[in-house]
Amino acid sequence: MRITFRQILPFAALSLLPLLEAVLPTAYHISGPVRTIFILSLLGFGLNIVTGYTGLLNLGCAAFMAIGAYSYAVLTSSIFPFQIGFWWGIAASCVIGLLSGALLGLPAIRLRGDYLAIVTLGFGEIIQDLLRNLDYITKGTQGINPLPYPSFGTLTIDSTRPMAWYYFLLIIIFAMYLLSSFIEHSKLGRRLQAVREDELAARSIGIPVAKTKLCAFSLSSGLCAMSGALWVTYFSSTGEPGNYDFNISVMALCMVIVGGLGQLNGVLLGAFLIIGTNSIVLAKLGAILASYGLTSTTNVYSSPTNWKYLLFGLALVLVMKFRPQGLVTLTEHSRSKVPNA
Repeated sequence: MRITFRQILPFAALSLLPLLEAVLPTAYHISGPVRTIFILSLLGFGLNIVTGYTGLLNLGCAAFMAIGAYSYAVLTSSIFPFQIGFWWGIAASCVIGLLSGALLGLPAIRLRGDYLAIVTLGFGEIIQDLLRNLDYITKGTQGINPLPYPSFGTLTIDSTRPMAWYYFLLIIIFAMYLLSSFIEHSKLGRRLQAVREDELAARSIGIPVAKTKLCAFSLSSGLCAMSGALWVTYFSSTGEPGNYDFNISVMALCMVIVGGLGQLNGVLLGAFLIIGTNSIVLAKLGAILASYGLTSTTNVYSSPTNWKYLLFGLALVLVMKFRPQGLVTLTEHSRSKVPNA
């Protein structure tokens, strides 16, 4: 796989954002919310493997995010006996997420369409109930904390180094972008796309459809778990189990569909549109309205942030109506390629 200018350009532009903020007023600084967009982009990359490349509707990616988050917390927090450190914790959470995806995939890969979506949705609810009921491990609404920050020798990237956090997450996202691109153009990636286009035809030319779907589930779950591990590292706490509810899965699905199914640049664009609208646009709009006394704590409709899911749903309806292939589409050359095993 060759690294192209088109792949590097978005990340090169993002690397300049902190430099641009140095000359802008504080009110226009957005690198803080962008760091959370980076982390949730990993969730989009994971979902893109199973939904974008393979064509399987997964509504439970938030469950794997929670699995990665709590696995990392239990293995690294000082209140537990393991304390294996940041890097081993990230690796372990990815492996646990991958194995969890395989366990879910074994009974679910023979299902299609709405049935598969219902299974993954139910799995997400089961994980939330487990996390709530295992409060002697998950610590309930208090969350597990504190958690170790990333470290490189004597250098620790903690909350006092926001720019170090920014570039660290940017490097992680770029690495996972390249990994996803490698998967897309690999033999496995061609099999995933063949299953997406026509499962019967893929089976007829010798592609092991069940094994291919299982690989997609496992890889997707591993990336989602990594997103959860980085999320709790960034905030140094898991928070409560309700932070990993169905709404997270919906936002991830919006990223992939609005940006463009199977398109990595589309996932990035979708993440910035969906999460950016929530974390930057609506937050700034709410602050402006509050400064003019136009918001009220007794009227939920006066706060722009309470309209976010209406906006996300409207975005999905408009995209499916006017541009069902997403905002970033396949080139004609890529569309004309016939995947082979």
